[in-house]
Amino acid sequence: MRELPQGLTPPRNGDAIETENRLSRRAVLSGAGAFALLGVAGCSTSGGGGGGLSALQLDDTVTGSVRPMRPSISVDKHITSPDLMYAGLTDGGFNVPEVPYLKVKAEFRRQIVVDPTGEQPGTIVVHLQERMLYLVQPGGDAIRYGVGIGKDGFRWSGRANIQYGREWPTWTPPPEMIARKPELVKWQGGQPGGLTNPLGARALYIYQDGKDTGYRIHGSPEWWSIGQAMSSGCVRLINQDIIDLYSRVSKKNPVVVM
Repeated sequence: MRELPQGLTPPRNGDAIETENRLSRRAVLSGAGAFALLGVAGCSTSGGGGGGLSALQLDDTVTGSVRPMRPSISVDKHITSPDLMYAGLTDGGFNVPEVPYLKVKAEFRRQIVVDPTGEQPGTIVVHLQERMLYLVQPGGDAIRYGVGIGKDGFRWSGRANIQYGREWPTWTPPPEMIARKPELVKWQGGQPGGLTNPLGARALYIYQDGKDTGYRIHGSPEWWSIGQAMSSGCVRLINQDIIDLYSRVSKKNPVVVM
């Protein structure tokens, strides 16, 4: 028998029973708490007989093993709120006015989407029926811009490449356009770049097999024309959008117009 430390009196029989009962209850509660913690932590117990966590029929699938429904959308510091993307700015010495974006349909504003084209990253895809331009990104994304397109009889489609680009380009109306609109004869030598220039802030020139298609992807001061078919064949973007697109291409990107 162990000796009690000095200064302590031995418990009476009733006290000893009460002490043992408290210890027993404490052990049971501690065991239950530990079991609950195991359940919260997602741990499992071994052994047969249907015991342990398996008896509770819990879903022990870890979230890391669940595949996403679609690719995640990346983050880009230039794809932000419309009031920032379409604010006025100074570019090349010109004060580009802000765009009243609330008057532009939401689907035609610049945004990141899951790539619907299946093309290689860096490819520019113009979908004429949708009035959308996609710049395919690595990882399954695409940057989408709303565009205006040419009227029937003034459209081109096919596969080609961007041959080169220009900032605040000169616009020279072709002879057949001057024949339709004689007032354009004043620009037969070229209209200098500027806020009223039909090519807007940037232009990307499309060549096929080394030959100029006469087809351009360019800006436009007429933001209200986005989503419509009213030009003489080229693809036009809001000036703020063509500035953004121009900054992302290498000037040799493949182009698909469909």
